Amino acid sequence: MLYKAFFYLLSAGLIAASLALGNWLQDYFTLSVPGSVLGLLILFVGLVSGIIKPHWVQPSASLLIKYMILLFIPISTGLMIHYQILIDNALAIIISTVLGTLFVLCLLSLALDKLLNEDR
Repeated sequence: MLYKAFFYLLSAGLIAASLALGNWLQDYFTLSVPGSVLGLLILFVGLVSGIIKPHWVQPSASLLIKYMILLFIPISTGLMIHYQILIDNALAIIISTVLGTLFVLCLLSLALDKLLNEDR
């Protein structure tokens, strides 16, 4: 029991530390990228490089994913509160979403085509 609690605290601590480091970097360098995104990138680099082992963050990550739907409740409430703003800007939101999706799709297809042609 104590062993399991230790690993939950360790994994939550690693996730929180990467978030705190990302927030600190964002504040220190006054970046426009959110600190949470920087923290996610720091955690990703740590996992890919092997500095952080996946089984170290797995307990808390699984718990967060399991209850992720609860994290969308504040967003949904905010959308309901600001419904009129969304309606007023619906055309711009739809156009930017569609064009952004098409841009990313085209960019990824070109990158994949280039990567696949390098193998030949």
